[in-house]
Amino acid sequence: MATITSEQLSSPANHRDGRSNPLAEIRDFCRQFLARAFDSYRPELHYMRGPGPACRAKQTASSQRYGG
Repeated sequence: MATITSEQLSSPANHRDGRSNPLAEIRDFCRQFLARAFDSYRPELHYMRGPGPACRAKQTASSQRYGG
């Protein structure tokens, strides 16, 4: 799950006289939100959880062959 934090970044959203542009801030927030909310990388899908059914079938076949 992605976490969105508010950070002060030096971006074009800040005018030279120190005032901020609310429209640019909203645009930047939406851009960051969409990038993080729809990030398709999910590391839990790539994590190995142990031997799968093919390994189990192979071990069962070899144990039956040798009389186990």
